[in-house]
Amino acid sequence: MTGAFDRAALVQAARETIARGSKSFAAASQLFDRPTRERVWLLYAWCRACDDLADAQDLGGALGPQDGAAERFATIRTLTARALGGDATGNPAFDALGVVAAECGLTAVQTGDIIAGFALDAADWRPRTERDMLGYCYHVAGAVGVAMAMVMGVDPDDSDTLNRACDLGIAFQLGNILRDIAEDDAGGRCYLPSDWLAEAGIAPGQMMAAEHRPALVAMAARMGAMAQVYEASARAGAARLPFRCRWAVLSAAGIYGAIARRVVARGGRAWDARVTTSSAEKIGHLAAGLFGAIGPAPGRVPLVPYKRGDLARAVERV
Repeated sequence: MTGAFDRAALVQAARETIARGSKSFAAASQLFDRPTRERVWLLYAWCRACDDLADAQDLGGALGPQDGAAERFATIRTLTARALGGDATGNPAFDALGVVAAECGLTAVQTGDIIAGFALDAADWRPRTERDMLGYCYHVAGAVGVAMAMVMGVDPDDSDTLNRACDLGIAFQLGNILRDIAEDDAGGRCYLPSDWLAEAGIAPGQMMAAEHRPALVAMAARMGAMAQVYEASARAGAARLPFRCRWAVLSAAGIYGAIARRVVARGGRAWDARVTTSSAEKIGHLAAGLFGAIGPAPGRVPLVPYKRGDLARAVERV
């Protein structure tokens, strides 16, 4: 199947996409060996294209007009099915999926779990409970972690390692939700459990009011602690990967984990400006990832609140 495409051109397009769409992930991806790095880029390109289609945005920027969400989601589903079937789609990002799926054994099972997350956004779904929120995190990021682990060569039957790859994605997404609370609120979205908001007396559309800032700070601390538990589980799983994959994963864990920790550390000022990591800080996390990769595997780690199997069924698919 891959011979039907200009693989080099697809890799180059994917490389440009990740360089523009995620400087943090682009930096960590340089640590992979070349075949794995290229496959990671190809998978990322598909994920980025789906996310942009679902949100009517460009490379994760500001949300666009949300009318026509159902049609955009139908396009995602149709092009993905064609790509997995080995057909050219006319869209480089979806053709990239076709190439990496053929090379790494990705199927509609893995892509379907990811697409379910885009469907939730298309339906303007919101979590009611903590488990709902973590289920959303699974579909939009944990399932991506599973697919990435398969791209790195993890056996599809190695459930525990895939679970821990999922845990890293969940940790990342919890950090994203934390960082983007104000941005999402401005776009009419909310990924905090409605149970939490009701307990804090926060009505829809009032989240960023000054009087609610202390409650948001408390929620941020709760989510930050949860993200650290999932990150610790993922770090234990990374010890089973080949050295360069282990280094890349641990570096990414440090870079993204720092976002959640910084949001929590800022307290009431957390959403006054978008939290980022500087180039120097990324280099520091790459160095820390190296030391982690050559050091001993983590000892006993805390149990995560919910595992992959629980979260795959936590929310009703749309």
